[in-house]
Amino acid sequence: MQSNKINSYVNKKLKEISRNNQLRKIHDVQRKPKNQIVINGKNSISFSCNDYLGLSLNRSVIKAAEVATKKFGVGAGASRLVTGNNYLYSLLENKIKKIKKTSACCVFGSGFLANIGVISSLMNKKDLILIDELSHASTFLGSKLSGAFVIQFKHNNVEDLEKQLYKFRNKYNKCLILTEGVFSMDGDISPQDDISVLKKKYSASFMLDDAHGLGVIGDGTGSNSLFKKKPDIDIYLGTLSKAVGSYGGFICGKKNLINFIINRCRSQIYTTGLPPSVLAASIKSLEIIKSNKSLIKKPLESAIFFSKIVGLETPVSPIVPIVLGDENKTLNLSRYLNRNGYLVGAIRPPTVPKGTSRLRVAFNSSHTKFQIKNLANLIKNKLKIYG
Repeated sequence: MQSNKINSYVNKKLKEISRNNQLRKIHDVQRKPKNQIVINGKNSISFSCNDYLGLSLNRSVIKAAEVATKKFGVGAGASRLVTGNNYLYSLLENKIKKIKKTSACCVFGSGFLANIGVISSLMNKKDLILIDELSHASTFLGSKLSGAFVIQFKHNNVEDLEKQLYKFRNKYNKCLILTEGVFSMDGDISPQDDISVLKKKYSASFMLDDAHGLGVIGDGTGSNSLFKKKPDIDIYLGTLSKAVGSYGGFICGKKNLINFIINRCRSQIYTTGLPPSVLAASIKSLEIIKSNKSLIKKPLESAIFFSKIVGLETPVSPIVPIVLGDENKTLNLSRYLNRNGYLVGAIRPPTVPKGTSRLRVAFNSSHTKFQIKNLANLIKNKLKIYG
């Protein structure tokens, strides 16, 4: 009887999702060098990938993964606290903490696991969380799991943030401000310097999810490197699955914070360690990011080149959103581009707020000017028709 109710609920929801032009499907793909991708048997050029530096296909990174696999095997064997802490973890965490200029680092199975685990272990029902309304789903989930009182402040609006702090801060014990460095669906950067001022004024802590900043923003260390005065951030969250081209997430901060996470963060304690090949690949990628400063500039340069042709505002990150609003229009434009050999994701609710469906164009270091020009002109011509 219960299974029938679940089945009825599932069918009802699927019909609703489809009716709203929000139905997703998973397609088998084959990624190749120079942004080539085979999807449903058709060759396309991808502008949808977060592999900003192309390091997931870098020969030296692949070689490092192969060597680690031959030496240590394909799996970790257990959680890090049992038998899964290969010494490559320590090498990787040491590299990350030096890049982020913090005293300690802890690598997780993914950025999602880091967000839900760290927020929920640090905060409780006596505490206050203030979160940018456009933050990632994992940040919202971590906040919900904590049991804390959660308030969304208007996107990148420090005036609204202070308004909420003034109204609610004294009613709660601990206070955590959550935002992103580079927002994954908008490509804009948070006002971390101004948030740092408010965090001190109201005795709060500041956690920054900079998953899309490392390796491509500023000097390559992340979005905080853009500010004249370094923002005062207590907890850095990042990922190894985007510009680093590998897999996993990390938290950086003070040593006592990392010791607490090792002992109390469930999404760290109760999950199997990352494969040695993944750790080795991340280490090699970070070495490339540190040494090849010209590489990290290319994604943003390509995004600026594209935006100039289309007539968009100058971007500050490799992510360029083209907001159409309507789900159907967005899907149609994405399909049109796909027919012409370009893969660009159609982003719809609930990933973005209702009425803000968009194409999300993501640039990487290996996009050519020829590829960018062709895509830009296709989109520009279609936007003229849409008005």
